[in-house]
Amino acid sequence: MPTNQFFNFFPEQITSEQLLVEDLVIEANKIHGMDVYYLPRESRDQIDRLMGEEQLKMFDRAYLIEMYLENVSGMEGEGDLISKFGLEIRDEMTMLVSRRRFQFTIPELTRPREGDLIYVPLVQNFMEITFVEHENNQAMFYTLGRGRGGNVYVYALRMKQFVFSNEIIQTGTDEVDDQIFESYQLTNLVLTAGGTGTFDVANNELVYQGANLAFANAFGTAHTWDSGNSTLSIALVNGLFSNTANVTGANSGATWVMASLDTNTPLDTQYEDQVDNKIIETESNALLDFDETNPFGNP
Repeated sequence: MPTNQFFNFFPEQITSEQLLVEDLVIEANKIHGMDVYYLPRESRDQIDRLMGEEQLKMFDRAYLIEMYLENVSGMEGEGDLISKFGLEIRDEMTMLVSRRRFQFTIPELTRPREGDLIYVPLVQNFMEITFVEHENNQAMFYTLGRGRGGNVYVYALRMKQFVFSNEIIQTGTDEVDDQIFESYQLTNLVLTAGGTGTFDVANNELVYQGANLAFANAFGTAHTWDSGNSTLSIALVNGLFSNTANVTGANSGATWVMASLDTNTPLDTQYEDQVDNKIIETESNALLDFDETNPFGNP
């Protein structure tokens, strides 16, 4: 005996009852969820198909959208542990986002993608999507018969804490960009005395070498200005800064001549130790013998 044609519409069409359930899910997300920023990744380099990774990733957009935090009692995952690579933070969390709201907010994506970032203001941290669950019991699996073609109400985003490796994160949203800015590796420009002006580090002005910013040979973002030692620390360096050339502030107009460049700056961030080259060089000089009598040393 066939099913009742007046009630059983699965899977031929979306019913008003299914739309009502979706509306209630969206409303519940807005009431009990939180606003987060979704950062889709862009590739600045060819993808390594062998290793399955992008060599150079950047995140230049941030979309504000509401999501529901599923594990409200605290972070999941393996937590914090000490390994041979140092301290590793393996915090994980799961968040639910409405399918309809995601497609409305980020129309260029068909669904959330693994490798994209979520900035969660609650914990002031970046989380990386490791898996997108679209057929999950906790994600209202086939509610009222809806589910054909992955047409579910919400996506469940399983995420782990993002390990920062100097990826470019410049979205134009201050709350997001300011959170990551202090974690970039810095390059120190040692300038000669007698320059004019003061670099506007408070507003993260761009500094450059060249005729102007549009045709600059190298440029970066001002981070710290030590006028006493005539040293300017910059982040997000593009190009190669040269000695004896002017370094100019795009907004302040400050102009100083560069004497030398130092990239061996130690960097300990909230994520992990990123740059240990200066520490390794200092300690190795105390252990290795570079005397001429050492056959393995310098001639």
